[in-house]
Amino acid sequence: MIAGSLLLAIAAALVQIAAGSYEMTWSQATAALADSKVWGQPAVWIRLLLGQGAAQACGLSEPDPLMTATLIVWNVRLPRVLVGLMVGINLAYSGTIFQAITRNELASPYLLGVSSGAGLAILVVLVLYPVLGVHLPLIAMLGGGAAFLLVYGIAWHHGTSPVRLVLAGVIVAAIAGSLQTAIFFLARDIGVVQNAMAWTTGSLTGVGWEQVRLVAPWTIACVVLGLSVTRYLDVLLLGDPAAKALGMAVERVRFLLAGTAILAAASSVAVAGLVGFVGLIVPHIVRSTVGSPHRPLLLGCLFAGPALLVSADVAARLAFSPIQVPVGIITGVMGGGFFLYLMRRRQEFGRL
Repeated sequence: MIAGSLLLAIAAALVQIAAGSYEMTWSQATAALADSKVWGQPAVWIRLLLGQGAAQACGLSEPDPLMTATLIVWNVRLPRVLVGLMVGINLAYSGTIFQAITRNELASPYLLGVSSGAGLAILVVLVLYPVLGVHLPLIAMLGGGAAFLLVYGIAWHHGTSPVRLVLAGVIVAAIAGSLQTAIFFLARDIGVVQNAMAWTTGSLTGVGWEQVRLVAPWTIACVVLGLSVTRYLDVLLLGDPAAKALGMAVERVRFLLAGTAILAAASSVAVAGLVGFVGLIVPHIVRSTVGSPHRPLLLGCLFAGPALLVSADVAARLAFSPIQVPVGIITGVMGGGFFLYLMRRRQEFGRL
């Protein structure tokens, strides 16, 4: 699984870097990627990784000018690949955790209302309070967290159950989706409407190093947290009575695990919008190869999630060139076809 995912991700990343409206050969793209003016100048790296303000604070001089091909590869195409890699990881991890805490193969950040809540919060900012746009990641996490708290409150009745959580999530997601549609009617600027529509369908168009800097810390945190709680995820699959008999504080653990999944999903929504189906189908693909134990499952998702999303983004950017469609459309088509295949092949589909 890891080897296949790596090969697919590397191939998709190379196509993403070399192909586009600015034509360049494979040798030119490779030369731009290995340009010594980038690798040999600390000022360039600090500007890319920490931003212009950090470079000025360090008193660094302006770097030597770069060639056009190098600028396009490093400032336009490479950040898009990196954001795709990290969003793929976050969505795959989030879906895996939600499926474990609900013991339902159909659970995902969207089914439990987390992504819808984060998307609603972002739309409110983009349409009604654009001055708060610099705080989108925090706003997305607050929106996703508020949505899950509402789901948890609706599902609570002397404790929760996986079925009640899913039903409550469907309710909250439906309400948030309706409010998202209503907000479109409040926007008078067509540019704002188009930007908001890109968020609701999920798109990596226009992302840059700023988005890389925004999502990278949360991705690292989610990977570390996810791999450190695998034994709790395994115990939850046994059911609440068995988990309690083994001494686990089920509700507390479920709530804390959900916090990790919310962190992963909301940070992805903040930089790429509502990219559908990745958190739903990647755990299925990996589980069919490595089984249900969560340590190998999350390790597989660490590679399969990026491979799927970067490959889908290549199709979104190049399949209908010169038009770039949102990557969420491609993942939706792929996810729908994959679930149709699962439903035809597995009669017990829907239960872990």
